[in-house]
Amino acid sequence: MTITIIGIGLIGGSLAITLKENGFATRIIGVDASQDNLDKAVRRRLIDEDMLLEDAIVQSDLIIVATPVDVMMHLLPQILDQVSENQTVIDVGSTKERLLENLKNHPNRGRFVATHPMAGTEYSGPEAAIPNLFDHKCTVLCDVEASDPSAVETAERLYRSIPMKLVYLNAREHDVHTAYVSHIAHISSFALALTVLEKERDESRIFELASGGFDSTVRLAKSSADMWVPIFRQNRDNVLDVLDEHINQLSRFRSLLIKKDFETFYELILEANRIRPILNVKAQSLKKV
Repeated sequence: MTITIIGIGLIGGSLAITLKENGFATRIIGVDASQDNLDKAVRRRLIDEDMLLEDAIVQSDLIIVATPVDVMMHLLPQILDQVSENQTVIDVGSTKERLLENLKNHPNRGRFVATHPMAGTEYSGPEAAIPNLFDHKCTVLCDVEASDPSAVETAERLYRSIPMKLVYLNAREHDVHTAYVSHIAHISSFALALTVLEKERDESRIFELASGGFDSTVRLAKSSADMWVPIFRQNRDNVLDVLDEHINQLSRFRSLLIKKDFETFYELILEANRIRPILNVKAQSLKKV
């Protein structure tokens, strides 16, 4: 299978490594707005060659769009204008509702499958691409009833070849749940990093005293603004909803500290610990993929 990947960064580049290593792709074409990214991808052998978008589409069985989600809004209609009934187009974006609303009346909508592999790191660019990033993780397929069965089957075969666990949601459910489990985590990390930078002016002390707990909590603050601002823009309402609840919880802890009510503080920590078995069950489930 010849695959074109548009956007050779962490996700697109890591997919390129995996799909070439597992034999799903025999040839990978790269398309990117940055020629520097393409040159790096060729040097790292993430892609076999780079092309202009129109030339790459003609030669591809499958087109994977791995750009920021705002770019997808105008890029996907252009791609669907050019594909045939034998080609499949998928995206790997973190928001879906606005994107699918934008595509719902496109005559080639059936050749598109909306997907979201739930994996990543805080790094970006082709140099961030790594093998095995997606192994045994979850990928979401959205509104598959609007896609042609043959296109859905191609997307399913791709993710199962990695292997990944498949979950099926509608676009609205997807955006709500990703706001809860992904988008709020990034905002919290950005806010924590800004808090520490504001209160701790001595950068050497941050370096000396930051422990594993701090590193893991603030890790996401290193994520790309080019990627995350479009996500927050497209999923604004859902992120606001969960952010309001997060602020309420922080206010509870603040109020308890003011009152020196450490018994209730203790009870809230125990309640928060209930997340542990949920995450343990998730980890065991993904190991069975």
